[in-house]
Amino acid sequence: MVNFEWYRTFIAIYQQGNLTRAAQELSISQPNASVHLASLEQYAGGKLFDRIPRKMVPTELGKKLYIQVVGSVESLSLVETSFRRKALDNRPVIKLGSPLEFFFSQITPQLENISSQLHVSFGVAKDLMQQLAEGKLDLVIASQKTIESKHILYEPILTENFIIIGNKNIDLQDFRQHLENQDLNAIEKWLINQEWYAYSNDLVFIRRFWLKNFNKRPIILPKYIIPNLSVIIKSIAEGGGISIVSDYLAQEFINQEKITVIWDGAAQTSNTIYLAYDKSKISIEKVEEIKRLIETIRFPNF
Repeated sequence: MVNFEWYRTFIAIYQQGNLTRAAQELSISQPNASVHLASLEQYAGGKLFDRIPRKMVPTELGKKLYIQVVGSVESLSLVETSFRRKALDNRPVIKLGSPLEFFFSQITPQLENISSQLHVSFGVAKDLMQQLAEGKLDLVIASQKTIESKHILYEPILTENFIIIGNKNIDLQDFRQHLENQDLNAIEKWLINQEWYAYSNDLVFIRRFWLKNFNKRPIILPKYIIPNLSVIIKSIAEGGGISIVSDYLAQEFINQEKITVIWDGAAQTSNTIYLAYDKSKISIEKVEEIKRLIETIRFPNF
């Protein structure tokens, strides 16, 4: 029986006039293309091409065979392409909302593990949860519970801890002395005098850390406001300054000794990240697929 791929390879060689280019067009190796051609020649009972330097010239037998099969093979190839496209289009679509930093650092490396089509929206928890409530998203990676409803479930997936980080070359001698003396006033003063990166003007992460450890709001005027924690971490690693970030986002840079953990606080400042979804609007299959994807993530242990 003739293998359809033999004909496909034969037509590619005929049209390209070269075995190497034909193999590249079909995304197969040149040895495989040679095997296909040899098998078809054996089946056809004669040479289909004369081989001259850098070129394959069809024989009379090759010309006759090409005329007979090219239309059928191209039609079948179109059917095959159309079938594959429809099969792809029929895969379920999961609409996922996520913070950009979480998706890039945690989910992107695992994308090959998802079989559904994945449509992603980036944003902050409040906006993403509103889209979830309106049915525009199926699931949300949420850093807080912004909507309370009997239909919306929040399943915890990660506890993030906030830490103060700085460049690996930062001078911490005085700061460590303040820590040893347990002098919170001196600790705060030293921190305030550094060059700060902040996520936003409202100092959202810094404020939470300050209230937990100093029981007051921070008196800090950031030098840089960058609404992306991953960019902040990279900027500190390559330059200077300090910031308060999530531990799981900083872990890779810490492991590579590009940044240093200045302080994780006298009292740990933590936050729970949830997988949120409306159980009345989403299939259990979609929820389970995202759960399986999240289970492949290896979060750091601090």
